[in-house]
Amino acid sequence: MRNPDSIQFRELVESARSFCRLIDQASVDADWLAPLFQVLPRLHAAVVALQDPGGDLPPQQADFDDRFDFFSTLRARLGGLDMYWLEYDEPGDVVSGDEHRTGSLADDLTDIYFELKRGLELLDAVSPDEVAHLWETGFHEHWGQHLVDAERHLYTLKVNNQLQH
Repeated sequence: MRNPDSIQFRELVESARSFCRLIDQASVDADWLAPLFQVLPRLHAAVVALQDPGGDLPPQQADFDDRFDFFSTLRARLGGLDMYWLEYDEPGDVVSGDEHRTGSLADDLTDIYFELKRGLELLDAVSPDEVAHLWETGFHEHWGQHLVDAERHLYTLKVNNQLQH
């Protein structure tokens, strides 16, 4: 059984809490992207350091209405900072405007948020092994790519002095 006091697990829980807190406060905090830029690498390092202990928590059935509402709120908050090019996009193929932008920071953050929030909500109900398994499996199967894409886009915003929004 995983020790709930292990450094790796505590760091992941704290990073997940910090991430969710920032996202929850995005609508009222004018300076939420700069701290998010700092939290995402910590979250990434913490989840990669985990060893999946195994578990049998079933994947959560997504409530698409809740996720879409959440995504829409984040997208409106991000405005023009939301969309980005994915690495396989060819700039020479762009006709004009945003029609070829295929990445969305709001989508990335929404998917990460719902995965982490579920684990945080389960901390008192199931073993730390189950939560670790849920997060690590979800990371490898889904939200890990969103995390990498969000980190990359926030880095681009940072070097272009656009994190203050």
